[in-house]
Amino acid sequence: MARIAGVNIPTAKRVPIALTYIHGIGQSTARGICEAVGIDVSRRVNDLSDAEVLQIREHIDANLQVEGDLRREVQMNIKRLMDLGCYRGLRHRRNLPVRGQRTHTNARTRKGPARPIAGKKK
Repeated sequence: MARIAGVNIPTAKRVPIALTYIHGIGQSTARGICEAVGIDVSRRVNDLSDAEVLQIREHIDANLQVEGDLRREVQMNIKRLMDLGCYRGLRHRRNLPVRGQRTHTNARTRKGPARPIAGKKK
């Protein structure tokens, strides 16, 4: 099992698909990594040599921010917004949708299950 950026990537899958298991790497970035390292996108992870896995690992370490560092930066950005007291920070603090979605109906994922209101029955 290949281990890149602290993540065990699946061996039976194609390389670009397997790289998307790393937080911070999507499909287009994974294809870009394969092109930069010179690995065919149709190859599978278990077909890669140790040197090729090492090349991928070094390319990711040098050029991308992934996993723990990326999660930490995102959390710090959210914390900064909350400390500033700006609108987006207040929405994060109240656990409501941040990007302008309606909340009168919907938004149940963000708000949690509906709480009954006393005396609301017909």
